[in-house]
Amino acid sequence: MIRRKKWKFKNVSVDKQEDEEGKTKISKHLEINTERLKNRLGIGKSFDVGVREMRILDRDIQIYFVNGLCDMEYIIELLQELLDLDREDNEKEEDTTSVKEAIENHLVHLQVEYKDTLEDCIAEMLAGLIFIVVDGEEQALVVDVRNYPGRTPEEPDNEKVVRGARDGYTENIVQNTALTRRRIRDERLRNEMMRVGERSKTDICISYIDGVADPNMVDIVRKELEAIDLDGLPMADKVVEEYLLKQGLNPFPLVRYTERPDVAAIHLFEGHLIITVDASPSVIITPTTLFHHVQHAEEYRQAPLVGTFLRWTRFFGIFVALFILPLWLLVTLEPGLLPEQLQYIGPNKDSNVSEFFQIISAEIGIEMMRMAAIHTPTPLATALGLVAALLIGQIAIDVGLFTAEVILYVAVAAMGIFATPSYEFGVAIKLARLFLLVAVVSFGSVGFVIASALLFLILVHVRALNKPYLWPFLPFDGQALWQIFVRTSVPSQRYRPRIVNPQDPVKQSTE
Repeated sequence: MIRRKKWKFKNVSVDKQEDEEGKTKISKHLEINTERLKNRLGIGKSFDVGVREMRILDRDIQIYFVNGLCDMEYIIELLQELLDLDREDNEKEEDTTSVKEAIENHLVHLQVEYKDTLEDCIAEMLAGLIFIVVDGEEQALVVDVRNYPGRTPEEPDNEKVVRGARDGYTENIVQNTALTRRRIRDERLRNEMMRVGERSKTDICISYIDGVADPNMVDIVRKELEAIDLDGLPMADKVVEEYLLKQGLNPFPLVRYTERPDVAAIHLFEGHLIITVDASPSVIITPTTLFHHVQHAEEYRQAPLVGTFLRWTRFFGIFVALFILPLWLLVTLEPGLLPEQLQYIGPNKDSNVSEFFQIISAEIGIEMMRMAAIHTPTPLATALGLVAALLIGQIAIDVGLFTAEVILYVAVAAMGIFATPSYEFGVAIKLARLFLLVAVVSFGSVGFVIASALLFLILVHVRALNKPYLWPFLPFDGQALWQIFVRTSVPSQRYRPRIVNPQDPVKQSTE
């Protein structure tokens, strides 16, 4: 159904047409389109929004673009083609009744399509494309000449490997999908694009392999993203995660972030979904469990035995990061829990500050050092670390604020956090450790047992996109659990993880 309202402009009476969604249809009268676009785009006020007016084949046309998002060489080439078209027409006196088709046939760019409404044209223009409005035509030509500013692919800082690829995702969504496509040359790889945000109109891409990924999961993610209704996505992928998964007060990450295309490709082969958000150098992997956050690409760049050793070392670091400080505080408060062979554990001299407040102060100090290192220029970051470690730490021990043993265990716990591949998971471990420390100092050994059990029950209760967070431990899957604790060789991994409900469960046949 089309709603009509009389519109008068320069003594011309025309109909203002809107489609069923309330979008403004493109008028045949170029003057009316010019006035509407001038008011809506702020032409003459915004320096980066431009329009080029030309007369081709005895018709007035306008080309709208945004400086900085378009490749100007492409636009100049396009203008040259249109001028050549007009020159050839004047020389050959050809029939030019269909100006729109004639212009389209002379556009040398790959992606050219028609749009019927001003809203669609503006949305494409603000994404880096250009659109051409022709006098007398009710459709506009949209040409893809986008060229987003950004950096070249380089190895991400938080996912470095000794051996392996050195390219990583950037803030350019087109470039990111190309990096993934380079590793998966499968015709069934799907990259579905949509725009989210009333004002930002941020591009979001859902990637999956058709015939492998669970179609129900794809529908759920697609509907959740389409239901996002807000002005914009200033924090990019993090905002998408919060809309996709209602995390609440749970500190443990429910999705995995990665900046490595090879890691994303591996998860696509397994049946996971990849969500790429424009202007973000990391992509979202979903659905995931707790054990997805403790694996690293380096394990698969080494021999299976070496990879297993690295994985167990990482598991040990995570266990130490979570339990070493609560256990040390517990045996300090209740020395009778220690066997005679371990009686040396505990402070050897009295301090002016209780052990609990020493640990909390050291934890806050490490967080302050981390934040200071992030906000400090790179040439000064090393000097800052030396000052904090040598001067502040040693002087704090000398004046009796800290004991040497507290500094030792806090440093060991911090090393365990840094050994965790997922930054979000490392922060969750730190918060869980503080929870255990408060329980120990409040209720002693009983508090430690209850807090540990409560933490375990919370993890059992967590479900990410209706997938159990502790799979394959709960519910138990022996084969999958074995592959988590032991880095098995690739030829022996025949099946995809059952947790993603793959449509094709077999990775490779034995024939």
